[in-house]
This record gives sequence, C-alpha cells and structure tokens, in this order.
Amino acid sequence: GQTIFDPTQVKPSVPIVEQLEAFADIIQAGKIRYLGLSNETPWGVVQFSNAAKQLGLPKVISIQNAYNLLNRVFDGALAETVYYENVGLLAYSPLAFGFLTGKYLNGKPENTRITLFENFGQRYLKPKVTSAVAAYVELAKRHQLSPAQLALAFVRSRWFVTSTIIGATTLEQLKENIDSANVVLSKEILAELDEINIQHPNPAP
Repeated sequence: GQTIFDPTQVKPSVPIVEQLEAFADIIQAGKIRYLGLSNETPWGVVQFSNAAKQLGLPKVISIQNAYNLLNRVFDGALAETVYYENVGLLAYSPLAFGFLTGKYLNGKPENTRITLFENFGQRYLKPKVTSAVAAYVELAKRHQLSPAQLALAFVRSRWFVTSTIIGATTLEQLKENIDSANVVLSKEILAELDEINIQHPNPAP
C-alpha cells in the first residue's frame, strides 16, 4: 500500500521560517528544549532542516510518525531523509491500535480502542490487515513470544527509531509492553518478518 499525493488537498499553512522563528522564541524563553515534527513527509523534514541551517534557527531533532509491522512506509524515503538530516523517529502506534496483539482476529472485543475510538482506527479496518496480522501472530507464537512483544521489539530494532510510544489500558498490558524491551529479535525472525511484509506489504499505510 502507499499514500497518494493529491495537490488539490494541499491546505494553506504558516510558513516554515515563521514557525521556526516562533519556536526559537519559545526555546529562548525556556518553555521547551527541543523541536520535533509529527506526521511529516520527506519534503517537509528537508524544508524544516534547510531553513534551520540557513537562518540559524532551531533544528528539528525528531519526527513522530506511525510505524509498525502493518505500516512500514517510513522504511523508504523517510528513512533516507532522517539518516542524512540526523532526525530520530518517535514511532507511534507500534501495536497498530492493538491489532498486532491479535485480539481483533475474532471480532471486536468491548472496551478496546477500536470500539471506543472507532474514527481513529480506520486505517486498520482495511481488507488485507487481518491476513497480515494472522501471519505475524503465528510467527510470534512459533518463537514463544507474545504478538505484542514481537511487534514492539521489531519497531525498537529499527536503526532510525529513537523511541517507541506505547499505550496500555491495563497494568498487565503495560507490563507486557515494558518487558518487550528485553526482547532482541534474531536475524532469523527479522528475515521472517521481512518475508511476511513482502507477502502483505503495508496493509495499513
């Protein structure tokens, strides 16, 4: 899957230099230390980076975009961009709204994000998501990992990821998420994940 750029959907925005000047004032006032972007594109990262270099304004140091086993769009042009511009990814939705735990494979349990905040989970309600999730869940079980541990450890293994943004609705989920920090995926598992990605490319971009 891929996101298509549509020029007719471009909306007016505050000029980048003006934004950076405002952030310079906020940093100078001690209200924030550093500056990051969210849901940004390669073009946007480069524009912010170049403006900061040319005018001596604050440099963007992070980008907060969605990244998980169902959405690896970042692997392409964005990864190249952050490599050359020295920007780290704060990956949000590493469990794909909970879909990568496998809990939605047999319907929609009550009191879950997708039932409580349905509008926010639309990207994961796509036809090819279920088959991809099933493949990842099966792989996790085969290697004696929980599906959540596998998904979080994968995101953490990426060279461009500075930190993952996790969410939990129970203490048990939080413990499982935190414990995943001790999981290091083998080259074999990473290769199998790449193979599944080839078979099910970005079902939820």
